[in-house]
Amino acid sequence: MDSLKILWQFSRPHTIIGSTLSILAIFAIAVGTSTYDYIPTLVLPLSLISAIACNIYITGLNQWSDVEVDKINKPWLPIAAGTLSKKKALRIVLVCGFISLLSAVLLSFPFFLLILFIMSIGTAYSLPPLKLKKNYVAAAAAISVVRGLLVNIGFYLHFRHELTGSWSFTTAIIPLTIFVTAFSIGIALFKDIPDTEGDAEYKFGTLAVKNGRRSAFLIGVAVVSFAYLYIIFAALVGQLPSKWFYVFTQLAALVFFLYQSRQLNVGDDKQVKRFYMIFWGLFFIEYIVYPLGFYL
Repeated sequence: MDSLKILWQFSRPHTIIGSTLSILAIFAIAVGTSTYDYIPTLVLPLSLISAIACNIYITGLNQWSDVEVDKINKPWLPIAAGTLSKKKALRIVLVCGFISLLSAVLLSFPFFLLILFIMSIGTAYSLPPLKLKKNYVAAAAAISVVRGLLVNIGFYLHFRHELTGSWSFTTAIIPLTIFVTAFSIGIALFKDIPDTEGDAEYKFGTLAVKNGRRSAFLIGVAVVSFAYLYIIFAALVGQLPSKWFYVFTQLAALVFFLYQSRQLNVGDDKQVKRFYMIFWGLFFIEYIVYPLGFYL
């Protein structure tokens, strides 16, 4: 049980939940916008296994590469806390990488290339010579490209191909892709706010270190607010079904997000970390709400 608990902590559970919900949502959208004879049995489970294993590979590699920084910023993480050795952590990372690629190639070669590309960006994010996480623009770009463009459009095309035999594309996924791309920039900015001490010491050029916590926070709030307003706009101009469902749900989420933002003291690490988890909760909710509109 202790080993499972350590593995669960090492996997960064909020990212696993986010990846799982995103794949399920994209599959539901693909099913709801496609004409098909049957749903191949192994498509969803193999796609989920590949995505989750890829997620653990990326988040695990990130922890493995920056143990000293994590000892300051996130001392509860398994390697930083000493409950998981770097050798065992690397073994988990490599095994998950292999499982992700194997599951992908069993489905199709294009899907294998998609997963390989995502893993490559994740590797470049954490490891030299690029180590994209050390620059806030590169870090935000990497996170938004993976979670926004590659996951949403890539997995949607993958599911469409498995359902219909064609790589045809519909506009159903575009508003969600734009939303998640903007939301991912918020993730990139907000996650660095409570980590300024370690990031400054190890010369990580995050926006919170360079321009201050409040500046990073306000930019994040503006970008995320745009994401919600864009979905509302897309619904009002007819790009989405169930117009008023999207308008009311997105408006409610935006008001809640702005209320939480208004209450936050960016100088209080505990408050910022709690806000960050609430923010991920909004990310989860969007992947539940968005596909529902295609079935109402």
